[in-house]
Amino acid sequence: MAGFIVAIISGALMSLQGVLNTNVTKASSIWVAAGFVQFTALATCIIMWLFNGRPDISGIFQVENKISLLGGVIGAFITFTVVKSVSDLGVAKAEVTIVVAQVIVAYIIELMGLFGSKKADFSWLKLLALIIAMGGVFMFYNTGKN
Repeated sequence: MAGFIVAIISGALMSLQGVLNTNVTKASSIWVAAGFVQFTALATCIIMWLFNGRPDISGIFQVENKISLLGGVIGAFITFTVVKSVSDLGVAKAEVTIVVAQVIVAYIIELMGLFGSKKADFSWLKLLALIIAMGGVFMFYNTGKN
């Protein structure tokens, strides 16, 4: 249950962050905004690390799958793509598209057991759910005035 609540909070924070970052972009540029986001994220992480008893940081360099260390680089491009999609599509269209894309890619990662994730068995019901979700995105785009 705790994981479910944290996931809801995460989704809400992502939507809020997308809007806030798009506002920052209006006063500068996408890459300046993305850099600011990453810098403030680093500062926040350092502060939280200091308050969390300063666990050893050397373990990060012992990660077996070195591609896992690209999370920060990917984070910069996530910031860019969220800001660009929110400014081009509006908040709701951008976020519904982002969320469905996340679920599709996450399911593919699980099916293939990529990046050390636990491999999941294929489920026709889950595939149907993804198709319905994509249909929902289509409906979201094509109903109403916006």
